[in-house]
Amino acid sequence: MNLFSKRMETRIAKYQQELIETHYREVDNMYRQIRGWRHDYRNHIQTMKAYAANGDLDAIKNYLDLLDEDLTTVDTVVKTGNPMTDAILNSKISLAKARGIEVVADAHIPVKLKSSEIDLCCIIGNLFDNAIEASMKLPADQRMIRVYMDMKNTQLYISFTNFTAGKKLKREGMRYRSAKGDGHGFGLVRIDAIVERLDGYISRNSEDGAFTTEILLPQE
Repeated sequence: MNLFSKRMETRIAKYQQELIETHYREVDNMYRQIRGWRHDYRNHIQTMKAYAANGDLDAIKNYLDLLDEDLTTVDTVVKTGNPMTDAILNSKISLAKARGIEVVADAHIPVKLKSSEIDLCCIIGNLFDNAIEASMKLPADQRMIRVYMDMKNTQLYISFTNFTAGKKLKREGMRYRSAKGDGHGFGLVRIDAIVERLDGYISRNSEDGAFTTEILLPQE
């Protein structure tokens, strides 16, 4: 590896680490707010009881509206059991929803992962970015991304499915051609390289109307 390549790898690693730390702080802050809200739960109940005792239904309704608004601001979309996975998933889900894309996520990680946090961030981030880009080519009412993550014995299973514009993607060798054109698709290459290095398994399937990527990562 030449000096330029080493510098590029160093810069990429530094950027990825900074991105991960930012996502982690965001999720950790959400968790702290949720714990604080739970701590105040008893006080909220006592306040509403006092309003009820005075027969002040308008005050109860107004207080409930305030609580509902407060809870919405700290609501976590996905809580897998793994803080780093929560960070990248919730960040990308928020990004997708801001673009009018519905996200159906079912993710559970009950064990401490052996995979590097940087590797996991790269895989999930690139899968989400590709799915979001493909979804944006569809009418708003057809945009949807499905995410499923769970442990299958000693392997982490990751599945991403997004709807496409109806055309079956063209396959070139072991990969599907990137819709971004020549010189792009770096994210796909990164995913493949990480999965290969971790002795994992990756499968991509393009059927009319949907594109699915499935990944298995050994955790032993």
